[in-house]
Amino acid sequence: MCSQAGNICGHNVVIATLPAGQEYGKGSAAAIASQVKRFFPNLWFGLLVGVAAGLPNFSRNPPLDIRLGDVLVGLPTNESAGLVDYELGKETGQNGFQLLRSGFVLANAEPIVRSAIGSIKLSAPNDAKIILPYYKNVKHKMHSNGTFVDPGQEQDILYQVDDEGNERPVKRERRPDDERTRVWYGTIGSGDKLMKNARIRNELRDKYNFIGLEMEAAGTMNRIPVGVIRGVCDYGDEHKNKEWQPYAAVMAAAYAKAVLSQIVPKTVKQRDDEEVAVASSSSNGRVTQSNSGEQAIQIGRSFSGRDVKQSRS
Repeated sequence: MCSQAGNICGHNVVIATLPAGQEYGKGSAAAIASQVKRFFPNLWFGLLVGVAAGLPNFSRNPPLDIRLGDVLVGLPTNESAGLVDYELGKETGQNGFQLLRSGFVLANAEPIVRSAIGSIKLSAPNDAKIILPYYKNVKHKMHSNGTFVDPGQEQDILYQVDDEGNERPVKRERRPDDERTRVWYGTIGSGDKLMKNARIRNELRDKYNFIGLEMEAAGTMNRIPVGVIRGVCDYGDEHKNKEWQPYAAVMAAAYAKAVLSQIVPKTVKQRDDEEVAVASSSSNGRVTQSNSGEQAIQIGRSFSGRDVKQSRS
């Protein structure tokens, strides 16, 4: 396991990644989650941050006009779980493939994480403005292949595929610059297959109401119940490439930092306190938690936006 320890928004944080060259997928993610749990047994909560295929759906009302660089957040609804392992189930002769327990198999993220996400979501459809300052702090920093600058909306082309396999580009209006990024909440599908097939992608989207597809969360969730945050880097079709991955990944990381900024770090005083004041949530609220596990919202606390201080563990 490769890890770095540091501090973000007052939280002691460990960032774990797969070793270079290791295969991705649920099995590898499960292995690293088990190692993290073993080496850091006092984990409070976890976030799984990275990239995914976005699944626009213009047949829904309102339409899901998901675009490259948008952020997907796994969040359960009344009808479906926030994360579904779409390969886990049973084949039946009469009804075909059926999800195990209708998809409600994997654990949910910790309540404190879901509360923080809910606090950010209160600002929708302007919730992306909360994460943009974190992105702007790092957009010009260098990585191995360049910077994290937005490749540009003109490079974002979605292809519609008909029943005969013919494809055509979808005409979409350019978003205003101040509305460039959107955050989408809903069910994310997780499986071991790298999706580059528009027909199968659409079948999964329409059958399970997925907003995105990724390859690690299902292996992690029942070991560390993580909040799943993904930046859209492709549409799960044959046009998939790596051009959008840095920008999409850093947008997901910006949202993750916003989540951390909403959660008040644990302190000795908080651990000793028997009660926590409870107030209604607001767009500038921060989430905290008492010893008994009860959730509360503290209003009006300022954000702290410190970057990770890297070290080797």
